[in-house]
Amino acid sequence: MTEPARRGATPNEGDGKRILIILGTPKSNSLCHALSDAYAHGARGEGHVVRLLRLGELSFDPVLRNGYESTQQLEPDLLEAQRQIHWAEHLLVIYPVWWGSQPALLSGFFERVLMPGFAFKYRADSLLWDELLSGRTADIMITLDTPSWHMPWKYGAPGLHQNTRAILNSCGIKPGRLIEFAPIRTASEEQRLDWLRKAENLGARV
Repeated sequence: MTEPARRGATPNEGDGKRILIILGTPKSNSLCHALSDAYAHGARGEGHVVRLLRLGELSFDPVLRNGYESTQQLEPDLLEAQRQIHWAEHLLVIYPVWWGSQPALLSGFFERVLMPGFAFKYRADSLLWDELLSGRTADIMITLDTPSWHMPWKYGAPGLHQNTRAILNSCGIKPGRLIEFAPIRTASEEQRLDWLRKAENLGARV
C-alpha cells in the first residue's frame, strides 16, 4: 500500500496544515509580536506546521522603483519569502494600523514579493489576469489605538480592505477571519492577556 503524502515540508515537521505568519511591523517588539507567538503556539498545539516571517528583520528595499514595467531584482530575503508563501496553505497577516492603513514596510513587502509570474499573470490581449496563489487562505489580525468601531465608521476601514479586497484576493488567497484588537493604548494588563488567549485559540482553530 502506498503511504499517503505528508503535508508538512519535511518528515520532521509533521503532517499538519502549513501555516506562514507574516509579521508586518518594523518594530522589534510589540503586541503584534506577542499575538503572533500566541497564534503560533495554538496552531502548533494542534499539530500544524508554523513558520514566521518578521519583516522588520529582513533585508530588502521596500520601494518598488519602476512598478512592474521593468525587473527589480529580488534580494535573498524576498526570494526566501516567496518560497515560504508558495509553501504555505494558510497565512496569518498581522500588523498595527498606522494612519488608517498598514505600515509602509508591509505595503512595500507585498509590492516587491507579489510579482507578476509569481502571484498573478496578465492574460494576453485582456484586462484580466490569472491568480497564481489560489488554494490558500488567510487570517488578518490587526491592532489599533482607536476603538474598533472608529475606523470603519470614520475612514471606511482602509487598513483591512487594502489587504482583503485588493492584495490577497487579486492573487487568489482567500481571506477568512478578520480579527481586531483595540484600543491597545488604554488596554489593561488583564485585557492584553485575554487578547493573547484569544489569539492562541484562533491559532488552534485554523
